[in-house]
Amino acid sequence: MLEKGALEGITVLDLSRLLPGPYCSMILADHGARVIAIEDRRFLADGLFFTPVNRNKEHICLNLKTEAGREIFFRLAERADVILEGFRPGVVEKLGVGYDAVRQVNSRIIYCSITGYGQTGSFRDRAGHDVNYLSYAGVLDLVGEPDRPPVIPGIQVADMVGGMNAAIGILLALLAREKTGRGQYIDISMTDGMVGLLPLVRFFRETTGAIPRRGRWMLSHRYGCYNTYETADGRYIAIGAVENRFWQRLCDRLNVPQYGPLQYDETRRREIIDTLREIFRSKSLDQWESELADLDVCFAAVRNIDEVFRDPFFREREMVVEIAGRNGKPHTALGVPVKLGDTPGAVRTPPVDFGASTADVLRRLGYSADQIRSLSEKGVI
Repeated sequence: MLEKGALEGITVLDLSRLLPGPYCSMILADHGARVIAIEDRRFLADGLFFTPVNRNKEHICLNLKTEAGREIFFRLAERADVILEGFRPGVVEKLGVGYDAVRQVNSRIIYCSITGYGQTGSFRDRAGHDVNYLSYAGVLDLVGEPDRPPVIPGIQVADMVGGMNAAIGILLALLAREKTGRGQYIDISMTDGMVGLLPLVRFFRETTGAIPRRGRWMLSHRYGCYNTYETADGRYIAIGAVENRFWQRLCDRLNVPQYGPLQYDETRRREIIDTLREIFRSKSLDQWESELADLDVCFAAVRNIDEVFRDPFFREREMVVEIAGRNGKPHTALGVPVKLGDTPGAVRTPPVDFGASTADVLRRLGYSADQIRSLSEKGVI
């Protein structure tokens, strides 16, 4: 029998779209919260309904531009603990479902807004996507090779960090509510989240006096001890031997012990990197994995997504799990990364289809079959 999760009894209404908000509410749902995702049918037409982040949830289709739609929303909001939204600033107020309106009917509500640049400041109304938030916060300038354009990461870093920060904020507000009895408003900016990732970069800026440059600072390809290398079969291996004991062991194994004391030597830095590139190109990735497996040096093969899903290690860690799909067939899903000992999270149900829970949620609110049919005919649901 599955544990109920640390957030059992918490109800979340998720008005957000795309990735940041749904990723946040997925985290909450994984840990036992009842999450009801609410979207308008027109968003389905955009083809941007990301099913993996809708596991463990209910999903209803609701037109908040109608009086009947808002009535349903407020009936849900009266008994909810958390509301999450990801519109541009001011949109929920125009719809009549903003924080001030909701707290009139539920003073304990925790209302979280996720936007690109936040609810305040001169950029509050600016449109953006992940690459823009990474850029403006200075993160993108650090990603890539020297003398080459910045490289856009293959995952949506700002979006997902924004979702995680929203989850942290919601959990903090739930804890505060236990003490005060009051809910509160949470303002999450994805760009703020990216600036929040810069403490180490700032440290090196202050201690060295130099601006960290793309591919040229300590933890970005500058030295041989922290770099990536191509192997004989066109794959890549990552070396992270920051401490000298790891680096010296690696140099000894590669038959270049003379480089051990020269780990951060600036005059021979290029020579060391070029030598290691030649050495690593002499064997395949599998051969290097076998050769370095017993050596405590901080290395890892650069895996692709299919390899990750097949890897026994991630099965052992329950980060790749099999659950029963809605069609009865096994469904492979990503697991829960935050592992609590007594109240663990779990993937209980596969991603829900768009609007699949609408009738059930309305029935639980007391709507009859005839009323539900009428709401559907009027385009409310």
